[in-house]
Amino acid sequence: MTNPQTLTVRHDDAAAARTTQPDAGPLLATRRLNAYFGNMRAVRNVTVAFPDREVSAVIGPSGCGKSTFLRCLNRMHETVPMAAVEGDALLDGVSIYKGDMSAIEVRRQIGMVFQRPTPFPTMSIRDNVVAGLRILGRDGPSRKEADQIVEDSLGRAGLWTEVKDRLRESAVALSGGQQQRLCIARALATHPRVLLLDEPTASLDPGSTQTIEELLYELRKTICVVIVTHNMQQAARVSDRTTFMLAGEVVESAPTRIMFTNPRDSRTEAYVTGRFG
Repeated sequence: MTNPQTLTVRHDDAAAARTTQPDAGPLLATRRLNAYFGNMRAVRNVTVAFPDREVSAVIGPSGCGKSTFLRCLNRMHETVPMAAVEGDALLDGVSIYKGDMSAIEVRRQIGMVFQRPTPFPTMSIRDNVVAGLRILGRDGPSRKEADQIVEDSLGRAGLWTEVKDRLRESAVALSGGQQQRLCIARALATHPRVLLLDEPTASLDPGSTQTIEELLYELRKTICVVIVTHNMQQAARVSDRTTFMLAGEVVESAPTRIMFTNPRDSRTEAYVTGRFG
């Protein structure tokens, strides 16, 4: 088994308090979810649940279906040519595939941040943050309300004090770590209930990685966060719960401390101890 001193699993009083509260059911869940690229099935019969106000990590070797699975959770997978989804995903018990929610509405409630920072290069910092609100048209916020949303979102992303005097500057003038936090602010501007992050620190330096991890620690107080990561140390540091995927399937899903110190499945143990992957 993994030596507990090898992987530091981070817990706090707030996390402990959450475990003592009655289980109201998961905020986000999948039921026998399958994802295809043409005839190739990349995700296989995945049933898993993600609680609100926790960070859930999804780990596994490259090519195991982690990122594809994540994109299914906010209907991004269907934007890929020849892609298809079977089964279901539910937000607070309501189907995002078989219900009445449009894909746009799903993505407003389930935001996503990708591996590499993706600020809109022709937009200012401010306009990047409110870009997701433009689809509301006349129902969108006023200028004053938008300014408050910008401040609040950048504040939650830990970026406001660094850019408050630069809001009209191009977003590409920011450092890589700042650009990634800007993308997080952009996702937060629509007030999502869930934030999905696909290896958000893979292209960042150690200092920026630490900043993002500290940010996730704060975000878990208000929303559900699901992070795909290839870095098991990172999963152990930031997550309350971890799901291990292999060959498109979920092998095991458990509280992070159990996953890294006493996994049930021998394949999980082999992966977290570094014997493969």
